[in-house]
Amino acid sequence: MRVLELARLGQVLRHGRAAVAACACLMAGAPAAASLTVLERAAVAASADARFPTGAPTTSRQLPHDWHADPDKPAAPLWYRFDLDAVRPAAGAASAAVLIERACGEVTLQVNGQDVELQPAPLLQPGRLCYHPLMATLPATALRSEGNVMDLRLSGALRPRLGSALRAAGLAGVSVGAQDDVAARYRAQLASSVVLPLVLGGVLVALAALAFVVGLANRRYRFWPYFAGLCAAWSVMMAGNWWPYLPVNAHAAEVVVLGAGAVALMCTALTLFRYALWQHRVVDAVLWAQCVLAPLSAWVAGPDQMFRVASAWYVLLAAELVLAIGWYLWLSWRFARREFWFTAVVTLLAVVVVGWHFAGQQDGQTWVQRLVWQLGMPALLMLLGGRLFYQLNAALLAADGVRATLEVRAREAAAEMERSFAQMAEMRVEQVTQAERKRIAADLHDDLGAKLLTIVHTSDNERISTLAREALEEMRLSVRGLTGKPVQLADALGDWRAEVMARLSQAGLEGEWRAPTEELTQTLPARTYVQTTRILREAVSNIIKHSGASQCKVRCRLLDKDFQLIIQDNGRGISMELDGRLDRGHGMASMKHRAKQMHGQCLVESGPGFGTVIRLTLPL
Repeated sequence: MRVLELARLGQVLRHGRAAVAACACLMAGAPAAASLTVLERAAVAASADARFPTGAPTTSRQLPHDWHADPDKPAAPLWYRFDLDAVRPAAGAASAAVLIERACGEVTLQVNGQDVELQPAPLLQPGRLCYHPLMATLPATALRSEGNVMDLRLSGALRPRLGSALRAAGLAGVSVGAQDDVAARYRAQLASSVVLPLVLGGVLVALAALAFVVGLANRRYRFWPYFAGLCAAWSVMMAGNWWPYLPVNAHAAEVVVLGAGAVALMCTALTLFRYALWQHRVVDAVLWAQCVLAPLSAWVAGPDQMFRVASAWYVLLAAELVLAIGWYLWLSWRFARREFWFTAVVTLLAVVVVGWHFAGQQDGQTWVQRLVWQLGMPALLMLLGGRLFYQLNAALLAADGVRATLEVRAREAAAEMERSFAQMAEMRVEQVTQAERKRIAADLHDDLGAKLLTIVHTSDNERISTLAREALEEMRLSVRGLTGKPVQLADALGDWRAEVMARLSQAGLEGEWRAPTEELTQTLPARTYVQTTRILREAVSNIIKHSGASQCKVRCRLLDKDFQLIIQDNGRGISMELDGRLDRGHGMASMKHRAKQMHGQCLVESGPGFGTVIRLTLPL
């Protein structure tokens, strides 16, 4: 059986070149079928006999005749009888032929009771040759001068046993005419319905293999393997239309086509999602599970429930396709606007083609719908594949540019390494300098500090003791700056509060200190602590000596990643009569300069009679 089927397939392929040429002539407007006569009515009788049942009741039927749309719903084989005398193709009887554009099922043809061989030979599997044209030459030996009849026996599967009404039993497009005209029309039909879809299916398989290889070679392009699966699955789905010689039974073929539809939906959704850099484990698991559940449910339900199960799955898959495309379009509109319009047009065209095809699943398709389905979807997939390969080529060219840039940067890195060695030498000098600073700080603390402390405790002169104490405090502050040890912010606030409140009290000013009440975990670099202390001392000294104030308020607060110190008095303010500047004095300029060294700022707000506000803001 399989050898016979493969031989028949070879016969189809041998006619492929001639079929394509005839299709081209037909599309170009050649009058290849001008003399064909269409047989529109036939006498129909139900019988399983090997000859037309002459005694059985007959009914007149208009062609096309789709069994699933017939109110009588025939179950047995049907005989169709056509009157050839009304057609009279016998002007040259030896060259007369008949063309059957669609005979969905097993076909037997007889002329005046004599069997006529069909080209290609009919299959034993009903429902597998729905859109494959049939042609037969009417032999002169079988024709008579009058009373010629042609009997056609059709045995096909009903819609409940199939996954689509498109493959249900039916008959349409029976024409009679000169053999050359019929052969030209037959080759054109063969090209559009069989050969061209066969070529496109082969192209899709090749595209799938190439995309799979690209996906293996470039793991970061995660959508390529799914695009390969989409092309392969669509090629399998087309197999029911252009390859009726699959060596499996009808129910198994329907299960395979349904499974291919589930795989095509999964690969479509995952291609779009991975292309948009989106992934969800639950969605992936559901899509993979459908690839098993769809064919398994159809197989378990059996042949009699095939149409119901397949229709339910096709509706679900179509809804999921719309949702997947909608979600992808939303993602691309939001995150990849440049890719939106191309993919939007392609995906929406695919939705239109699929929706139009599924609409014909119930009541049959026109020739245009069939052509759009067989040629439109492969064309869209090849267009999308061309776009992806174009982007891959652009990425490779960009990679070459990046490689050239890296070479330049490598040379720059070599120069940078040379500079780094120089910087390391400077760092070594800095380390030696830091060590020397620590030694100096230790000497100051141990020698000068001890002597100043002795003067403080032994001098009888109060002024000398005060100056020695101030020098001791300044020396300690300088030592802390030299050692470079960071200071906890909470400890710094404590030191500053004690010093400021003591100085204000000694000067007879009312002091107020406000600081954060929460636990402070921040630290200050030693340099920052020293400079801030000196700024605070300068500000307090200005208030005591020049402001004439009776009150001084100090507020400390944290602002995000900044520390702010606000010093405010109620004195006479700063006069701007000379040049209109608040920082013309050495003290103000010194405070602002110290703040700038710490990458902060020191703002002074003042006016005659309104006091002075100093805002010091430092980054932590």
